[in-house]
Amino acid sequence: MATRTVLITGGASGLGESTAKYLFDNGFKVAIVDQDADRGKVVAAAVQGLAFQADVADEASIQTAIDSMVSEWGQLSVCINCAGIAPAARLVGRSGPHALALFEKVIRVNLVGTFNVMRLAAAQMIKQAPYSEDGERGLIINTASIAALEGQIGQVAYSASKGAVAAMTLPAARELASQGIRVMTIAPGVIATPMMSGLPSEVQTALGQAVPFPKRLGLPEEFAQVVRMIIETPYLNGSLIRLDGALRMAAQ
Repeated sequence: MATRTVLITGGASGLGESTAKYLFDNGFKVAIVDQDADRGKVVAAAVQGLAFQADVADEASIQTAIDSMVSEWGQLSVCINCAGIAPAARLVGRSGPHALALFEKVIRVNLVGTFNVMRLAAAQMIKQAPYSEDGERGLIINTASIAALEGQIGQVAYSASKGAVAAMTLPAARELASQGIRVMTIAPGVIATPMMSGLPSEVQTALGQAVPFPKRLGLPEEFAQVVRMIIETPYLNGSLIRLDGALRMAAQ
């Protein structure tokens, strides 16, 4: 890839932060998009990149971030959507039905946010000259979850949002193929992110031991390694890659 400029949403923590640092160490220019402006600046400084405070579901703020990035570096080569939330709530709990506002919030951040960034990034990539012999103009990598396929109790909203992200992959890839833009999705399993660290240590250990091999939580760096592999393998397009150590979640 001649131009190695990457935009990462949710880049101030977790999978996004690890991916930003990993790609920087491997020669990429990285721009961070996150609602946490202070933390975003810290990560951007660590990767000598750019930081933008933005709501992924807000058109104006994401468009401003993309325009500013392109103005600075001339091109947007790779867009990686890591921003997301995962509140747990049962369809009907002790206090009554699942709050509709909470469901709408999860869909807005995880699904609408991913779609918003994806469409605006693609619109920018279409304007760009191809940078490979295949005619590639850009790559979009979205983040789903194994919950999209084997959601657990309390994950109705989260599973719905991530299932929809997974479902967008193939039609988006087919639509953008004529423009030389690839679309891929990664579905992580149980990964040692700040979101996971909020669980009791014994729960984290049990989750790790449930993984067939290796028997541990996944590392954020392993997500970043898959991202780089997708970037450097042009024939990967329109697919969902599970990153879960062969874990298949049973009903709990």
